Amino acid sequence: MSVYIGNLSYEVTEDSLNAVFAEYGSVKRVQLPTDRETGRMRGFGFVEMGTDAEETAAIEALDGAEWMGRDLKVNKAKPKEDRGGSFGGGNRSNYGGRNRY
Repeated sequence: MSVYIGNLSYEVTEDSLNAVFAEYGSVKRVQLPTDRETGRMRGFGFVEMGTDAEETAAIEALDGAEWMGRDLKVNKAKPKEDRGGSFGGGNRSNYGGRNRY
């Protein structure tokens, strides 16, 4: 399981986020998603820690804390939802064919 961190400054780096979470235990991985088109940070990230106890300690300490001018939103990350075909070019059988009027 990993920890979700929201409301991050766009200036944050993986190293700086790693340093903050390392105070609460071993950090296995840090992810900072970027926008595909601009390459700019999206304002949230994920940290995977060594144990559930370390994750809980970090969440309790950092949720609502002010860091880099922002109040952090920190909680357990939810599993990524399967969007299916409802976004980005699903079945468009009514388009491009004959009009059925």
